[in-house]
Amino acid sequence: MTATKSSQSSSALTLPGYLVPFITVTALFFIFGFITTLNMALVPHLRSIFDLDYAWAMLAESAFFLAYFVFSAPTAKLIESIGYKQTMVVSLLIQVVGCLLFIPAARFVNFPLFLTAVFVVGAGVTALQTSANPYVAILGPEHSASIRLTLAQAFNSIGATIAPVIAGAFILTDPTKLVSKAAIADTVRVPYLLIAAGLFVLGLGVAFMHLPHITHSGGSDTTVSEASRSIWSFRHTVLGAVGIFLYVGVEVGLASIAVNYFKSQGMSSLKTASFLVSLYWGGAMVGRLLGSWMLTKIPSGKLVGIFGVCGAALLGVSMVSSGSVAIWSLVLCGFFNSILFPNVFTLGIAGLGPLTSKGSGLIMTAVVGGAIIPWMIGALADKVGIQHAFVLPMLCYLYIAWYGAMGSKPSARRTA
Repeated sequence: MTATKSSQSSSALTLPGYLVPFITVTALFFIFGFITTLNMALVPHLRSIFDLDYAWAMLAESAFFLAYFVFSAPTAKLIESIGYKQTMVVSLLIQVVGCLLFIPAARFVNFPLFLTAVFVVGAGVTALQTSANPYVAILGPEHSASIRLTLAQAFNSIGATIAPVIAGAFILTDPTKLVSKAAIADTVRVPYLLIAAGLFVLGLGVAFMHLPHITHSGGSDTTVSEASRSIWSFRHTVLGAVGIFLYVGVEVGLASIAVNYFKSQGMSSLKTASFLVSLYWGGAMVGRLLGSWMLTKIPSGKLVGIFGVCGAALLGVSMVSSGSVAIWSLVLCGFFNSILFPNVFTLGIAGLGPLTSKGSGLIMTAVVGGAIIPWMIGALADKVGIQHAFVLPMLCYLYIAWYGAMGSKPSARRTA
């Protein structure tokens, strides 16, 4: 019986019953990569409309990622009730509602309504992430989960790479060319209306698509005492959640403040700055594709350590330089962000058995770091300048490097 299961799991992705679901769900990674990054483009846009300082503008990020803190646990319960497929459909429809809310927000030039729209979109993306990440991890053997999730995250990066280009073409219009703040706000209406239509069609498509019902098996070697342990007693899981908190905060914070940072380094064109942000996300895409191969040669914890140190080093270079060197040092951080999320995630849930779902829920809740760290970077930038504010994300990178090298090792498991 065990041998049969092992044989099936080792070739799961090559079977018709698993390959098509993997491709389908991987395509959804493109969606939340695109939506998440498009939302980040609103930071400089909202600053133009409402004359906000960095900290207040970063509330657009805070509203989006606060949804992870609020909705990750309820989404896990929703998955238990209606399954992965139906949860994915619900998540897409929630995003439709959020996108439509941008229309009245732009019409009335209302900052709280903009934040509400961002929060609702964030709730939909939270539900999609919470259902898609573990679904991809379960589709094959546990030992290759990090490779599988890294490949899926590459499509997240493709969406993230395209979004800044769309933002630069349709949203980040030069304010001097528009006659009023209402005209600036109005540039979001058509893009979000089209996105809402696309999400609705995609939701219908997923609803009528066959996705197998898959549950995670805890394994026959798990003791009753282990199954009853609190998830907080697993040190590597808790430290992994901290790592995800810091990682998402850094990734989002750097991308959100990048346009303004590039301007501070002498770049005058918003479209060029948006293109460089797309290269930041494009680096993550390349890194994830290359990283899926590197993970077959290098242990995931060691690779996380290497990439974390490289990210910290690049920010150090950006802090002490100027012009093109400072700009490209930040852009290259995207490449070294690439494998961090999927590998910290899989390292954090390693060896949990029947507690895997609880571990996943804890780690996904930690994505709320995307709401807190960017705001902290913005507040620090207001006080000491953007360049000096990079000391905060540099420290975050160093923690992630430590987690990969040392903190991710599971503590000894209890035995009966």
